[in-house]
Amino acid sequence: MTARAEAGERGGPAAAAERFTGRRVTAERPLSGALTEVALGDGQMVMVKRADGPGAVRAEAAGLRWLADAGTVRVPAVYGHDGRWLVTERIPTGPPDTGAAVRFGRDLAALHTSGASAFGAPPPDGPEDAYIGLAPMRNVPGTDWPRWYAERRVLPYLRRAVDDGTVRPAEAGVFERVCARLPELAGPAEPPARLHGDLWSGNVLWGADGRVRLIDPAAHGGHRETDLAMLDLFGCPLLDRVLEGYQEAAPLADGWRERVGLHQLFPLLVHTVLFGRGYAERALAVAGAAMAR
Repeated sequence: MTARAEAGERGGPAAAAERFTGRRVTAERPLSGALTEVALGDGQMVMVKRADGPGAVRAEAAGLRWLADAGTVRVPAVYGHDGRWLVTERIPTGPPDTGAAVRFGRDLAALHTSGASAFGAPPPDGPEDAYIGLAPMRNVPGTDWPRWYAERRVLPYLRRAVDDGTVRPAEAGVFERVCARLPELAGPAEPPARLHGDLWSGNVLWGADGRVRLIDPAAHGGHRETDLAMLDLFGCPLLDRVLEGYQEAAPLADGWRERVGLHQLFPLLVHTVLFGRGYAERALAVAGAAMAR
């Protein structure tokens, strides 16, 4: 690392914004412990995010660029990053509207069908050891989605939840049985999709220009129904219209609604690890419903 980069990492959000945009900072406003809105001398606004952990900034920047390269769903421009700071475009937001929702659905379908080299494949230049929110997430490629999803997305978080005491050992069996049945429950085989990977409603920005932007990706190759299940899990404005646009562009395989719970097991177990027993109860209910099919 150069002396200049080291100095930028030691500085705060304003120093990072100046270094990566080449423009003078006139004001800054903290939005959270990790996120700061910064005003530049030419009137432009940028967002400066502090890393959650080693490799987090590199993974997020690589994910944003990989999503942008598809030329479908829009994402904020990346101005620069180092081991601690990520500087991106600030998106002026507005209220959700029907036209934007349908267009977002079409764009999301196009993003997914732009593909990935394998299930679990990280973005180009992205690390294997990435993050989903504050939780570590390993991007290890696989060729068979049911096996990969069980081994790399469900079981690692189940084991950690059991080790932490959030899921009781006697409760783990229902998740393991779901994983064993995934080949029959997963529906028709599909090619790897280019996923946002953490597509809850807080990462969907309704732009003032009538276009949706996606932020904070945990991007990787996966099953396209996983992104849609995440939108459903935590609620998304005008989700029916988003799905309408998606189905127009790339119809989902028969039975996709019955598979939503399978795809929600991953984010629910991540939230169990991060936030505790309430999410474990919800994950257990979803796993039980899957076993009843």
